[in-house]
Amino acid sequence: MTEDEKDVYLNEAMEQHGDYLKRLIFTYVKDIQKTEDLVQEVFMKFYNNLHRFEGRSSIKTYLYRIAVNECQNYLKSWHYRKLEMTEKIKTWKKRDGLEADYIQKEQNQTIGELVNKLPVKYREVIWLHYYIELTIPEIADVLKCSANTVKTRLARGRKLAKITIEEGHYEYEY
Repeated sequence: MTEDEKDVYLNEAMEQHGDYLKRLIFTYVKDIQKTEDLVQEVFMKFYNNLHRFEGRSSIKTYLYRIAVNECQNYLKSWHYRKLEMTEKIKTWKKRDGLEADYIQKEQNQTIGELVNKLPVKYREVIWLHYYIELTIPEIADVLKCSANTVKTRLARGRKLAKITIEEGHYEYEY
C-alpha cells in the first residue's frame, strides 16, 4: 500500500469515524484532554498498521478495536492509576476540609452569638483574649484595669458562657 493510499484511508476514517471514536473513548476515560490524546493515538496506530489490515472487517470495526485496546491499556497504566488515586485523595481532603470548615464556621457563629449575650465586662475580655488574641497584660492595658481583674472577668465570663451553652444544649467549651 502506498503512502498516498494510506493518507486517503486515514482522511476518510478521520472524517467518518472521528466523532464516534471520541465518544467511545470518552466513555472509558471521562477526560476530554485524554480523550483527544487517545483519539490521536488510535489514528496513528491505524495509519502505521494499515498494511496489516486484511479487510475481513470494516474500517469502523478495526478503528473501534484499536480504540478499545488503547483505552484498556491506558486504564491499566501506572500513570492512570496514580492520577486516579491522586484525584481521590484531593477530593477526600477537599470534602473533609469543606465539612470541617463548615462545622467550624457554624460553631464559631454559635459561640459568637453566646458571647455577645454576656454582660459587657465579660464579653469584652473574652473577645479581646480569644478573638483578638491579646495577652492578659495587654487586655489590662486596653481596659485600664489590673491583670487580676482581667483574669477574674475571663474566668467568670467563661463560666457564664459555659452555663449558657449548657442551657442552650450546646456542647462547646472554652
